Amino acid sequence: MILSDRELEGYIRRGIIVVKPLGRETIRENGLDLRLGENFAIIKSLKETLNIRERVKIENYYKIRKAKSFTLKPNERVLVSTLEYIEVPPNLIGFINLRSTFARLGLILPPTIVDGGFKGNLTVGLVGGSFPVKLYAGERFLHLIFAKLASPVKKPYKGKYQGQKGVTLPRFD
Repeated sequence: MILSDRELEGYIRRGIIVVKPLGRETIRENGLDLRLGENFAIIKSLKETLNIRERVKIENYYKIRKAKSFTLKPNERVLVSTLEYIEVPPNLIGFINLRSTFARLGLILPPTIVDGGFKGNLTVGLVGGSFPVKLYAGERFLHLIFAKLASPVKKPYKGKYQGQKGVTLPRFD
């Protein structure tokens, strides 16, 4: 079952779902609109192979920036984060989608799930379309849809991205 605006308002009011800061346009008909944060990481185009089973300095593969705006170039790949910090209870799961306005510009967001028990800013991958698009921090950018699970998860999320702030680069075990 997908949560409606009424259910979302109640969950947030009771502290079951946490969203900080909560903007006046955050709660939508069937989900939350989350805003683009100021942190982003451009994935570099390198010829060297990144072996995920070896210790690597992952920062060497990204240009990390903080800015009020940036231009996403055609086919460029970046990591972006949400302005909002969220907490998801163990009986819900979240599906992250690009707001349709940005999808209509040709931007692509790979399928992304927020597990029950997650706490932190969201970091998502984004791929540029056919022409450059200037993006602004604070812009409603993502739509987070919550689905109620048949029962709470037995093991709420406590993974390597728990509590992340700003944009978080990949972490390997």
